[in-house]
Amino acid sequence: MRAVRILALFALAAISLAVGSASAAAPAAPTGLHGFLLRADEPAPAGNSFGRTPSFAWDPVPGATGYEFQLSTSNTFGSGDNAADNAIFYDTNSLQSPVAAPPLVLPWITGAPHALYARVRATTADGVSPWSADYGFDLAPNPAYPTPLPTQGDAGILRWTPIEGADAYQVWLVDLPSGGKLVKTRTNVLDEREFYTFHGSPQWIGSVRWRVRAVRSVEGGAPANHLPVSSYGPWSPIYKSTNPALTPGPLALSHTISDVVESGTASHSQPAHKLMPAFTWSGNRVTLPNGSQASAELFRVEVFSDRQCLNMVYAGPVVGGQSWAPRAFGGSIHLPDASSLGAARANFPSDGGQGSTLTYDGTLLGSVEDTNPATPTTAAPPDASPAGASQAVTSPPDAATFPAVAGTASLGAQVDLWDTYWPDSGYYWTVMPVAPALASANSSVVAPGASKGSAIVPVSDTSSFVTGETVTVGVAPSSDTATITGVGNGLLTLNAPLAFGHVPGDPIVILGGGGGYQDVMLPEDLCGETGLRHEFGVWSEPTVASPLAPFVTGLSSTGKLTSATQTSSQFYGRPLVAWTPALRAEKYEIEWATSNKPFVAVGNMLTTSTSAILPLTTGDWYYRVRGFDYNLPTGAQQMAWSDVQELTISKPTFKLVEKAAGKWTAPKAKTAPKKRSAPSGLRRMTGDGFSMSIPTGWTFAAPKDSIVTFAYANRQKTATVNVLKGGGRAGRTYDQWAADLKQQYSATAKPTTAVVSLAAGKAIRLTATATGSGHVLHVLQYFVDAGAVTYTVTFEAKDGSYAANAPQFAKMIAGFTRR
Repeated sequence: MRAVRILALFALAAISLAVGSASAAAPAAPTGLHGFLLRADEPAPAGNSFGRTPSFAWDPVPGATGYEFQLSTSNTFGSGDNAADNAIFYDTNSLQSPVAAPPLVLPWITGAPHALYARVRATTADGVSPWSADYGFDLAPNPAYPTPLPTQGDAGILRWTPIEGADAYQVWLVDLPSGGKLVKTRTNVLDEREFYTFHGSPQWIGSVRWRVRAVRSVEGGAPANHLPVSSYGPWSPIYKSTNPALTPGPLALSHTISDVVESGTASHSQPAHKLMPAFTWSGNRVTLPNGSQASAELFRVEVFSDRQCLNMVYAGPVVGGQSWAPRAFGGSIHLPDASSLGAARANFPSDGGQGSTLTYDGTLLGSVEDTNPATPTTAAPPDASPAGASQAVTSPPDAATFPAVAGTASLGAQVDLWDTYWPDSGYYWTVMPVAPALASANSSVVAPGASKGSAIVPVSDTSSFVTGETVTVGVAPSSDTATITGVGNGLLTLNAPLAFGHVPGDPIVILGGGGGYQDVMLPEDLCGETGLRHEFGVWSEPTVASPLAPFVTGLSSTGKLTSATQTSSQFYGRPLVAWTPALRAEKYEIEWATSNKPFVAVGNMLTTSTSAILPLTTGDWYYRVRGFDYNLPTGAQQMAWSDVQELTISKPTFKLVEKAAGKWTAPKAKTAPKKRSAPSGLRRMTGDGFSMSIPTGWTFAAPKDSIVTFAYANRQKTATVNVLKGGGRAGRTYDQWAADLKQQYSATAKPTTAVVSLAAGKAIRLTATATGSGHVLHVLQYFVDAGAVTYTVTFEAKDGSYAANAPQFAKMIAGFTRR
């Protein structure tokens, strides 16, 4: 029985050889030209329609020394073989491998049959080949427009599906005056502050109609023929959001909501946000440190780096309602002064910013929505490298023969938060009740003063006060806030005893009169109350690999176009690497290195695309990708690095001989790995980065498949084990990874999966039964998480022998360790 039969069953095929040839005749035109987003072997999208600029690949031409690649809005590409009319908007002849990654933003454009076309030709020692057949394709948002997502029943929040490749969204609040209001935001949530602020009745907040469309940046450059590039996708239909009535009660934090929903549990068991979240809460009343209670109709979210809520890193604007989502564009809504509160309750609020408001102890505090835009990153910040190591050399993407026209990035306010390595670290948030306070005191304490512990305050003038108002007596930090329960005879009676004594002349201020706005208590006191401090994480990284293989395409060392497999990332020449868009990112940096621990970059590249061709030479390489978030401060916009991936650039295993058929160099014979000590009955064997205990009766089985180098079989040839090394789990949770693997293999078997812990680390255990070569095979696989790589340990046994070999399988996997 062949040691890697299960791999064939699961479509993990060995690398096939392709013989190159050369002839005195003119080379043939390239064939197989097609577009893709992540891997050249992925299924073609319906109608060849892509949501963002694709990469391209084609079958290599034997003997080719380079390729010229063109994009055009016409399938004629001009009238002659070498024409370059005004329909051609991208042309590069610097390609050394059969792949292209155009570094530009293509318009959302469709045609019949297509609106955009690509073609390629090769240069060889015998001349230039004819152009390939043209490849037609279109670009359109996918999906066409966002659709609503649930909001967990929280009031006053809109949420929609993120669109891959979108940089922002525009929301049309249909029911606001003058045809509605357009609000642009970077995230996939929007609060309904216009409806809630100074309003609480159903006629204002009961229902909200809205539309939404995707927005993208054109910073990456437009087509060189100046074909306009749309920044906007189509508008969605009109959606309707129905809101529950606001209910008074104790303040309680609810959720943070973006692409995921998090309830703030201390266990850190919930996922991190890839986009800046909305914050939701319920209730309107808090208990002050002196035991009295204060109610409010205005709030602001405050975010801290510490559990004590001392180091504030973020403060939102003052809003009404029970939700807030950061807006990068337009600034915060205007807050009226005392004389205008009545008018504010009868109208929708206007934009215009809030200026500075006050914390409880008198510190000026501004909203992140009113900050000035940062400067976009144009040069990658240097890495922290070991002493003596040189910085990476920046390489530009493959240049077009006529350059793209750069667009202008529209940044917005600095409303985002830095990535945290969730769940190990994150942020703490609370929602602070805010009350308007007069610029001057309504009255003051008179003789003989008010004693600590007393609930009676003598005042100079009682005419300004009524029962039920909340007042602050004294000056922070030695102030008291309480509710008036009685007014008369020059005295105010409060609902709680004073925590401080107050001398004649101490001011008394009504919270609720207008003028400035101020927190009703200190955040450290608010965070100390049960349930009024929640945690959340922000972590958005590009995905550079599936659980089975990295997103790499290029010329294999055997002369064929190939994409990386779980077991091999070997290429000849310059490979194309791709990644999924990181939400919030507007630009990407890719670095490559010859070592991983530590990762010391020897080259890097900045691009607004989601793929790049790496200028690598022969050898083993590592690479990683990160995004840049322009809504972070200037100079600190870099986001989380992706998992590190490994690939190998090999010498070709063929050569051209006197323009005759190509001659392949025979691969070296495989030899059994070196032995190490092992328990009795077992022997310790070493593989690529791991070692494993193998029963003494099992023998090395050199498989025919070139991708397998570690394989053993029992004497009866009824059971085997093999180990493969592939790409890492790409930032997926273990449950997500298990689901991916189960889905991957469901076409050939009906597997079961589970997350397990081994000596080598966490792993996914997969079991399946399949039929191959006339045998029923029982398969047991372990996908061991090793960071940037995965080790796949496969045990298989013929029907009837699995039970007998299962104890040996258990011993072997128990002895599997990483070196």
